[in-house]
Amino acid sequence: MKKIVETAGGEVLSETESLCPVCLKRISAQRVASGPDVYLEKRCERHGRFKTVIWRGSPALSAWSRPKFPVFPKVGATGIVRGCPFDCGLCPAHQQRTCTALIEVTQRCNLSCPYCFASSGKSAGVDPELKKIRFWYERIRDTGGPCHIQLSGGEPTVRDDLPDIIALGRRLGFDFIQLNTNGLRLAREADYARSLSESGLASVFLQFDGTSPESHRALRGLALRRDKQRAIEQCGQAGLGVVLVPTVVPGINDRELGAILQFGIERSPVVRGVHFQPVSYFGRYPVQPDDALRITIPEILAALEVQSSGRVRTTDFKPSGCENAWCSFHGNFLMMSGNRLKSLGEAAPGDCCSPPPPVEGGAKRTITAVSRQWSAPPAASSGFPDGELLDLSGFVDQVHRHGFSISGMAFQDVWNLDLDRLRGCCIHTLAPDGRLIPFCAFNLTDSGGVPLYRVRG
Repeated sequence: MKKIVETAGGEVLSETESLCPVCLKRISAQRVASGPDVYLEKRCERHGRFKTVIWRGSPALSAWSRPKFPVFPKVGATGIVRGCPFDCGLCPAHQQRTCTALIEVTQRCNLSCPYCFASSGKSAGVDPELKKIRFWYERIRDTGGPCHIQLSGGEPTVRDDLPDIIALGRRLGFDFIQLNTNGLRLAREADYARSLSESGLASVFLQFDGTSPESHRALRGLALRRDKQRAIEQCGQAGLGVVLVPTVVPGINDRELGAILQFGIERSPVVRGVHFQPVSYFGRYPVQPDDALRITIPEILAALEVQSSGRVRTTDFKPSGCENAWCSFHGNFLMMSGNRLKSLGEAAPGDCCSPPPPVEGGAKRTITAVSRQWSAPPAASSGFPDGELLDLSGFVDQVHRHGFSISGMAFQDVWNLDLDRLRGCCIHTLAPDGRLIPFCAFNLTDSGGVPLYRVRG
């Protein structure tokens, strides 16, 4: 980070670039500290000033930083003409390889959620054919290299040929394929989970926004807890690992984070972890969302510590070694007897001062760790560990069987977009023409809801 500069409105920690929320012009921006909080401040000559909170509380933004040596794409699908974020494909200036590639196999959905990245619905267009999906798989393999695949949408399970799509990906060399789903078909159709597992699916990224009916109704329009619970049971019987994925919205479910965590722990080892996603504001927002409607990474960590009565602590978590440090957090735990959690590593106070690691190494470690943790463990189990595990092979076995991950990803919208973060993105969505687009750029819209990349159905 650059030298701190004091101003009337706070301390300028560093400079970056962003976009104007109204016209999407690239403009200069600053990260400005005001007490323990950090804001992204920017000004468009035509549309004025914008200020959005990006970090609130402890650990401080500077303490969470983890500089990295960039690794540029080995195969660039686009040239640099207008600069970031207008040349995505990936362009040669992108600073991270693909760790996870999202393939949107449909824009149809069987829910109408108020909060949706894709703005999907029942009136969406025709689903891509298997021939097109094969082209997408091959493009990812040839340009992104070995990586994880997440099948998304829309709601992928509305496609009756989803098992064929999964099997195709496995034949083309992708070892870890995950399904991003609301879980309704998994819950309501006997043997559906088993058919996906037999086709080669490894993991289910299950939308799970709370333990109360009110949270589900507010975010998804229906009380869905029974469906979610049944989907988990079906996945367990089919040998599929499940990751609970709450979208965290202040005033709706931010007081249920501890309850969501407890729900997942009680269903381990079928539930492999919880992945929190602070709400992002894509779509039509003519007036900037109030900062009270945002929740930041340190606020989620603090809430988890309080709401879990200290079972997990802020010091149990670290920034990612893959994407930009300010995008995410993760902590790895071991399930002990009595549903106790044992942290597998506190964040070291000096981590941010260590020499920058190569981004390529972080991506490879992330790919390996995620596939191991989020897949189902072996069917046989030797029971929960109790006490210290001194034997290395026994420790590795227990971590595989009884590991539990707690993580989160803070996606960016047009109001808080930081191009330094975007250039380090490792989660890429495949555009229909075969380009790999960083997730936040692909879903980005201006304040009127007009997208930068996504084609509306």
